Amino acid sequence: MAESAREGTSQARADGGDLTRREFTLEAALAILAGVTITVTGCGSDSPMAPGGGGGGNSNDIVGVIGENHGHTVRITEAQLTAGAAVTLTLTIGEGHTHTVDVSMADLTALNNGQAVDKTSTFDDAHDHTVTFTP
Repeated sequence: MAESAREGTSQARADGGDLTRREFTLEAALAILAGVTITVTGCGSDSPMAPGGGGGGNSNDIVGVIGENHGHTVRITEAQLTAGAAVTLTLTIGEGHTHTVDVSMADLTALNNGQAVDKTSTFDDAHDHTVTFTP
């Protein structure tokens, strides 16, 4: 009986399988933490760059602009900027996958000094993105 009750509440993954509770929790946490602003270009298209978006957050957060975007968002929070420690950001789920981008202490210093920073995301699902953070 408990097994049949769980079957009705499972979530489908992009590959057609069911999400485990752990996978669901991870995806939910990544979605919550994915508020960093980044500009991304790439994926082999000539279409213009689109804002990374990512609603919520503080007005002093920096939202990344993601080139060749297909649903990802990313944001560097004011707290991350102020702390000045290197951070790995996760681009939110777009078309069933995520990417990460590493932002170094030097990158954070440049952003705090008003300079834009371009970063390349990880290569996932046969492509990567260029993300531009502009203070």
